Amino acid sequence: MKPHFNDNYRGMRCRVYMVRDGDDEEEISLLNADEVYALVKDELSIADREIMLTVLLTTKNQLIGIETVAIGSLNSTSLVPREIFKGAILANAASIVLCHNHPSGGLTPSPEDIKLTEEMIQAGKLLGIKLMDHLVVSSKGFSTLRDYMTFKPI
Repeated sequence: MKPHFNDNYRGMRCRVYMVRDGDDEEEISLLNADEVYALVKDELSIADREIMLTVLLTTKNQLIGIETVAIGSLNSTSLVPREIFKGAILANAASIVLCHNHPSGGLTPSPEDIKLTEEMIQAGKLLGIKLMDHLVVSSKGFSTLRDYMTFKPI
């Protein structure tokens, strides 16, 4: 006898828990790229491989959290919009800032960095989550893709 469709997934459930911890903590507002850099530099500037972080923000640019969305190799990482925006959707973020490092020390965004940023701007528009900026971080400091592209600053 062929199993009924409902028998195939019985007991399999996916649960999403939305819990806000630390409501008593002071809110952190991020108003410009320098403030975002100060938040992520310790992690990204010393890493020996590429790491992509997503900084999750409220409608008032207050920090919700920071998520590591990918850890790659010495000079690349593989990313898709689903992975970048997953945490933002679950956290009910209004906007995000992408931050990744260049372990080589260079601060100039690669053509791939620019292409990824353009794709994430479009994906964010579809999802209603604005990409506020994309920082490239190294041991020498940071650069913002705003200097290489046209989109409004935070």
